[in-house]
Amino acid sequence: MTSQGRLFLDDEGYADLRTFVSRARGLDDEGAVRLQADGTVLAAYVGVLPGRGLLGDGAVVGLRTMRLAEPAAVDVTVPLVAVADRLAREVRAGLELPPVVVATPWAAMTPPRGGWEPVGSLEAAMLVDAARAGIAEVARGASAGSGGAAVADLRHRVWSRLTETDPPVPTGAAFAAYTLGFLEPAGRCAVVAHGRWTRLSSPQGHVLVR
Repeated sequence: MTSQGRLFLDDEGYADLRTFVSRARGLDDEGAVRLQADGTVLAAYVGVLPGRGLLGDGAVVGLRTMRLAEPAAVDVTVPLVAVADRLAREVRAGLELPPVVVATPWAAMTPPRGGWEPVGSLEAAMLVDAARAGIAEVARGASAGSGGAAVADLRHRVWSRLTETDPPVPTGAAFAAYTLGFLEPAGRCAVVAHGRWTRLSSPQGHVLVR
């Protein structure tokens, strides 16, 4: 952790983190963000979809990186709402790290930093279409009165399904990239793999699927 328990970003970095946290709260207001830095780059991870089983199969995590104005060494998982509250204040004195840390299964799964193998690339528009179709399917299937278990099973079926693209990716990855704002209409996303992991990458951010 930094000596003062603070992170110092440039103005663009604060704005990027504020937007990223806001979008993540739109998916889960009670969610968390993992803030990790060892030097002058801050990596912010958020859980988008939970995995299943001991290995967390199907977990989908969003990642955005930001430049730090001062080097830092930190690795904490804290509530999104606490970070959003601090970002809403004056931050010239640095982003004060929340004192309360949380434990969440996706944050314990650290993706590999190297060894990724290229698989291909996809048009962002195709991922947008897949995400929107999945959102509509979940909305149709989650009728009023559906129990929590039924809704969770429906979401798992929809978001674990592979897209009809080349290469195929889990539809949940398209959903994460779309809802976190990582897709530019005319852009493309690189697809890489490492063991059980798949990663979608665009200039706006990354989506990791286990």
